Amino acid sequence: MSLTGDKEPRVIRVTCVADADGRLTFDLPLPAPDGRPHLLLKARPRKGVADPAARRLPLDATGDGRGRAVLEPLPALEEGRWDAFLVREPDGEPERLGSGPLDLRVLVDGARVDRPSPVAVRIPYRAQDGFLALRTWLRPAHAETDRIEVADRATTVTARLHGAEAGDGAVVRLRGRESSAERTVPASTDGDGRDFRFTVDHAELTGGDGANVRYWDVDVLPAPGAAPVRVGRVLDDVADRKHSFVYPAMRTGGRLVRLYYTVDNDLAFEVTTSG
Repeated sequence: MSLTGDKEPRVIRVTCVADADGRLTFDLPLPAPDGRPHLLLKARPRKGVADPAARRLPLDATGDGRGRAVLEPLPALEEGRWDAFLVREPDGEPERLGSGPLDLRVLVDGARVDRPSPVAVRIPYRAQDGFLALRTWLRPAHAETDRIEVADRATTVTARLHGAEAGDGAVVRLRGRESSAERTVPASTDGDGRDFRFTVDHAELTGGDGANVRYWDVDVLPAPGAAPVRVGRVLDDVADRKHSFVYPAMRTGGRLVRLYYTVDNDLAFEVTTSG
């Protein structure tokens, strides 16, 4: 955008509405209806990825001086974080779009709908700098946490599988991050093989070959030999859970054990020295 005197460029704000089918609709003031503008979604750079993915969505005039772009459920976006831009001309410079109102009501109860494989999720959100962004997940299967009960000596988690089913011999695996340490606990299943429950004894994470492990990541193995499925919570309207869903640290000997959500909304345990 051009500057007028010393004024900062005006940020265009876009509204976004999510529907039950996974479709996202973006509305914003249409700056040049004859310039073939489009909305650009661009993945943030990741380590080892030289050319981040991008998705271009045409902006169609709605007749009220605004434009509308639609992101269909398929094809799914790659997992990561995506920023939204306005491109006024086919070869124009991308301009970051500010976040206006976000209508994400249909996402609140998203965990109640069983998802097929692959499990594709996208959550629009207002980034800390005020711009519009998307948080996306794309995995062969996913285990969505539900009830979490933290007690003095153990933590019990209830979850539901999406894109997979649990059979005989299902276990939950806790792996030390950057470590070979590993623990397994039984996954108690019921109903249709999707719901399961497991309990982690805090003392199991503080001794033996895990005595120096600080972080334990949580997967479920639905059957012997099956690929691990990450346990977390992504099927609602919360893009970042780490600092908003906080669980107490419980003292175990001279250590503190705390369940938490990672920056990817995955479930993990942290073990620290007790003060």
